[in-house]
Amino acid sequence: MTNSIFLAKLMGPVALVLAISLFMHTEAYRAMAHEFLHSSALIYLAGLLTMTAGLAVVLTHNVWVANWPVLITLFGWLATIGGAARIAFPDQVRTMGESMLRKPMTMTIGGAIWLAVGAVLCFFGYFR
Repeated sequence: MTNSIFLAKLMGPVALVLAISLFMHTEAYRAMAHEFLHSSALIYLAGLLTMTAGLAVVLTHNVWVANWPVLITLFGWLATIGGAARIAFPDQVRTMGESMLRKPMTMTIGGAIWLAVGAVLCFFGYFR
C-alpha cells in the first residue's frame, strides 16, 4: 500500500494540473496537439518517455484489486501500451490523433477524465 500512496501523491497533482490547464487553455492545447502530431520525432520521443514511465509503474505497482490502487495499475499499463504504439505505429497514432482533434469535445472530455483521476488519486494519496 505504501507504493500506492506514493504513486497517488505523485500522479494525482500532475493529473489535476493537466486537467485545469486543459480547461483554461483549450485552444492552446489543441494547437499544441496539432503541432505534436506533425512531428515524427516528438511522437517517437513521447512514446519512449511514456513507455518508460508506464513500465516503471507496472514493475513497481502491478496491483489488481477491486479498490482505488487499480487506477494506478491501469494508468501504468495504458502508458506502457500507448508508448509502445507511438514507437511502433507513429503513422496510425498521427491519424487517430488528428481524427480525435476534429471532434470539438475531445479536449473537454480529456480534461474531465484527468480531473476525475487526479481528484481520486489526490484524495487517497493525501487525505485518506
